[in-house]
Amino acid sequence: MIQAIALAAALAGFWVLLSGYWLPLIIILGVASVLLCVFIAKRLEVADREGHPVHLTVPGLNYFPWLVKEIFVSNVIVAKAILFGGVRPQVLRVKASQSDELGQTVYANSITLTPGTVSIDVEDNHITVHAIMDDTADGLRTGEMDQKVCKLMGDAGPQSGSAKA
Repeated sequence: MIQAIALAAALAGFWVLLSGYWLPLIIILGVASVLLCVFIAKRLEVADREGHPVHLTVPGLNYFPWLVKEIFVSNVIVAKAILFGGVRPQVLRVKASQSDELGQTVYANSITLTPGTVSIDVEDNHITVHAIMDDTADGLRTGEMDQKVCKLMGDAGPQSGSAKA
Protein backbone atom coordinates (compact mmCIF):
# COMPACT_ATOMS: atom_id res chain seq x y z
CA MET A 1 0.00 0.00 0.00
CA ILE A 2 2.84 2.39 0.80
CA GLN A 3 4.19 1.91 -2.74
CA ALA A 4 0.80 2.94 -4.18
CA ILE A 5 0.70 6.06 -2.02
CA ALA A 6 4.26 6.99 -2.95
CA LEU A 7 3.50 6.38 -6.63
CA ALA A 8 0.40 8.59 -6.38
CA ALA A 9 2.41 11.35 -4.70
CA ALA A 10 5.15 11.15 -7.33
CA LEU A 11 2.65 11.18 -10.20
CA ALA A 12 0.72 14.09 -8.66
CA GLY A 13 3.93 16.07 -8.14
CA PHE A 14 5.02 15.40 -11.71
CA TRP A 15 1.57 16.37 -12.99
CA VAL A 16 1.66 19.66 -11.05
CA LEU A 17 5.12 20.46 -12.44
CA LEU A 18 4.00 19.84 -16.01
CA SER A 19 0.53 21.37 -15.78
CA GLY A 20 0.84 24.65 -13.94
CA TYR A 21 -2.92 25.26 -14.18
CA TRP A 22 -5.12 25.49 -11.11
CA LEU A 23 -8.57 25.44 -12.68
CA PRO A 24 -11.06 23.13 -10.88
CA LEU A 25 -11.74 21.02 -13.99
CA ILE A 26 -8.01 20.54 -14.66
CA ILE A 27 -7.35 19.56 -11.03
CA ILE A 28 -10.22 17.03 -11.08
CA LEU A 29 -8.93 15.53 -14.33
CA GLY A 30 -5.40 15.43 -12.88
CA VAL A 31 -6.55 13.60 -9.74
CA ALA A 32 -8.57 11.19 -11.86
CA SER A 33 -5.61 10.46 -14.13
CA VAL A 34 -3.31 9.87 -11.14
CA LEU A 35 -5.81 7.49 -9.55
CA LEU A 36 -6.29 5.66 -12.86
CA CYS A 37 -2.52 5.26 -13.28
CA VAL A 38 -2.12 3.97 -9.72
CA PHE A 39 -5.00 1.54 -10.23
CA ILE A 40 -3.45 0.22 -13.47
CA ALA A 41 -0.01 -0.05 -11.83
CA LYS A 42 -1.46 -2.08 -8.96
CA ARG A 43 -3.38 -4.36 -11.35
CA LEU A 44 -0.22 -4.94 -13.41
CA GLU A 45 1.71 -5.50 -10.16
CA VAL A 46 4.41 -2.97 -11.05
CA ALA A 47 3.94 -0.90 -7.88
CA ASP A 48 5.72 -3.37 -5.60
CA ARG A 49 8.75 -3.35 -3.26
CA GLU A 50 11.15 -4.05 -6.08
CA GLY A 51 9.73 -1.74 -8.73
CA HIS A 52 9.12 1.16 -6.36
CA PRO A 53 11.50 0.73 -3.38
CA VAL A 54 10.14 3.43 -1.06
CA HIS A 55 11.41 1.44 1.93
CA LEU A 56 14.99 2.35 0.94
CA THR A 57 14.48 6.11 1.29
CA VAL A 58 15.58 6.55 4.92
CA PRO A 59 18.44 3.97 4.89
CA GLY A 60 19.53 5.47 1.57
CA LEU A 61 20.27 8.77 3.31
CA ASN A 62 23.29 7.04 4.91
CA TYR A 63 24.26 4.81 1.99
CA PHE A 64 24.22 7.20 -0.97
CA PRO A 65 26.59 9.84 0.50
CA TRP A 66 28.99 7.01 1.36
CA LEU A 67 28.72 5.71 -2.23
CA VAL A 68 29.40 9.18 -3.66
CA LYS A 69 32.51 9.41 -1.45
CA GLU A 70 33.67 5.99 -2.67
CA ILE A 71 33.12 7.02 -6.29
CA PHE A 72 35.24 10.14 -5.75
CA VAL A 73 38.04 8.27 -3.96
CA SER A 74 38.08 5.58 -6.67
CA ASN A 75 38.25 8.25 -9.36
CA VAL A 76 41.41 9.63 -7.77
CA ILE A 77 42.97 6.15 -7.37
CA VAL A 78 42.17 5.16 -10.96
CA ALA A 79 43.47 8.47 -12.33
CA LYS A 80 46.77 7.98 -10.47
CA ALA A 81 47.07 4.42 -11.74
CA ILE A 82 46.49 5.52 -15.32
CA LEU A 83 48.92 8.44 -15.12
CA PHE A 84 51.69 6.74 -13.15
CA GLY A 85 51.18 3.05 -13.92
CA GLY A 86 49.81 0.27 -11.82
CA VAL A 87 47.00 -1.04 -13.99
CA ARG A 88 46.70 -4.82 -13.49
CA PRO A 89 43.35 -6.06 -14.80
CA GLN A 90 41.84 -9.03 -13.02
CA VAL A 91 38.57 -10.88 -12.61
CA LEU A 92 37.32 -11.93 -9.18
CA ARG A 93 34.14 -13.25 -7.57
CA VAL A 94 32.73 -11.52 -4.52
CA LYS A 95 30.01 -12.88 -2.28
CA ALA A 96 26.69 -11.06 -2.44
CA SER A 97 25.24 -11.51 1.05
CA GLN A 98 21.94 -9.81 0.26
CA SER A 99 18.88 -12.00 0.73
CA ASP A 100 16.96 -10.86 -2.35
CA GLU A 101 17.52 -9.96 -5.98
CA LEU A 102 16.93 -6.26 -5.37
CA GLY A 103 19.76 -6.15 -2.83
CA GLN A 104 22.10 -8.03 -5.15
CA THR A 105 21.18 -5.65 -7.98
CA VAL A 106 21.93 -2.63 -5.79
CA TYR A 107 25.29 -4.20 -4.84
CA ALA A 108 26.21 -5.03 -8.45
CA ASN A 109 25.21 -1.54 -9.61
CA SER A 110 27.21 0.05 -6.79
CA ILE A 111 30.26 -1.95 -7.88
CA THR A 112 29.81 -0.80 -11.48
CA LEU A 113 29.32 2.84 -10.44
CA THR A 114 32.65 2.79 -8.63
CA PRO A 115 35.45 3.57 -11.11
CA GLY A 116 37.87 0.73 -11.76
CA THR A 117 35.32 -2.06 -11.30
CA VAL A 118 32.57 -3.49 -13.47
CA SER A 119 30.06 -6.17 -12.47
CA ILE A 120 30.05 -8.85 -15.14
CA ASP A 121 27.64 -11.46 -13.80
CA VAL A 122 25.44 -12.18 -10.79
CA GLU A 123 24.93 -15.87 -10.10
CA ASP A 124 24.50 -18.10 -7.05
CA ASN A 125 24.90 -15.23 -4.55
CA HIS A 126 28.21 -14.22 -6.12
CA ILE A 127 29.10 -11.32 -8.38
CA THR A 128 31.84 -11.69 -10.98
CA VAL A 129 33.75 -8.42 -11.16
CA HIS A 130 36.40 -7.05 -13.51
CA ALA A 131 38.80 -4.80 -11.60
CA ILE A 132 41.54 -2.81 -13.34
CA MET A 133 44.03 -2.95 -10.48
CA ASP A 134 44.82 -4.45 -7.09
CA ASP A 135 43.55 -1.44 -5.11
CA THR A 136 40.05 -1.64 -6.58
CA ALA A 137 39.96 -5.42 -6.18
CA ASP A 138 41.19 -5.20 -2.59
CA GLY A 139 38.44 -2.69 -1.84
CA LEU A 140 35.88 -5.33 -2.80
CA ARG A 141 37.65 -8.12 -0.93
CA THR A 142 37.25 -6.27 2.37
CA GLY A 143 33.48 -6.66 2.05
CA GLU A 144 32.73 -3.10 3.21
CA MET A 145 30.39 -2.36 0.29
CA ASP A 146 28.65 -5.71 0.80
CA GLN A 147 28.06 -4.80 4.47
CA LYS A 148 26.78 -1.33 3.57
CA VAL A 149 24.33 -2.71 0.99
CA CYS A 150 23.14 -5.34 3.50
CA LYS A 151 22.51 -2.57 6.02
CA LEU A 152 20.69 -0.53 3.35
CA MET A 153 18.47 -3.51 2.48
CA GLY A 154 17.88 -4.45 6.13
CA ASP A 155 19.70 -7.81 5.84
CA ALA A 156 21.76 -9.46 8.58
CA GLY A 157 25.02 -8.90 6.71
CA PRO A 158 27.81 -10.92 5.18
CA GLN A 159 29.27 -14.05 6.65
CA SER A 160 33.03 -14.61 6.79
CA GLY A 161 35.06 -14.73 3.59
CA SER A 162 33.53 -12.23 1.19
CA ALA A 163 35.72 -12.63 -1.90
CA LYS A 164 37.99 -14.99 -3.71
CA ALA A 165 40.20 -14.37 -6.70
